Amino acid sequence: MKACVLYSGGKDSSLMAVILQKLGYEVELVTINFGVYPSFKPAAVSAGNLGFPHRVIQPDREILEKAAEIILDDGYPNNGLNHLHREVLHVAVENYPVVADGTRRDDRTPKLDINQIRSLEDSKNVQYLNLTGFGHKTIDDLSSNLFELKKEQTTTHNNSDYEIEIRYLIDELRGDGTALEIFPEHIQSRVIGWRKYE
Repeated sequence: MKACVLYSGGKDSSLMAVILQKLGYEVELVTINFGVYPSFKPAAVSAGNLGFPHRVIQPDREILEKAAEIILDDGYPNNGLNHLHREVLHVAVENYPVVADGTRRDDRTPKLDINQIRSLEDSKNVQYLNLTGFGHKTIDDLSSNLFELKKEQTTTHNNSDYEIEIRYLIDELRGDGTALEIFPEHIQSRVIGWRKYE
């Protein structure tokens, strides 16, 4: 059965892809890009290095604009990112019977609650999977055994998360530097390829 993993190029979504592949799914890594900024490029490189097929889906830009509006109104990113994630999942399930992402137990955003998951699965007759049973330490352990990782400060050049295009759009709307006041700086782990054992 064909499965889509919403893919950022990070360790969480890469781990989900490996799990589904080992379970016999035909896995396709999908990065969402709204055409505002080519943030899909790092994910495409990571997917290629792991040998997974990669696809970019470009939903309606209005979804991104609404998320940016929510973030600017709130002054913090969580509600806008959650809105964006819900909308992206609804786009993905139009193309795949199984949709997955790297959301884990201790993530705060983007994340669906149990009622939102049930509603998505029931209304669209799909399966949605994530890493909710896995905590940060477990994912770090598993991914460091599987992947070569590069940890670095998140920038627009090394990350394919939703956040990148939203930052770009917010700065376009309100001026350079506005997004930095809203989004906290953080270190991210990007998958470079499979870990090589000696």
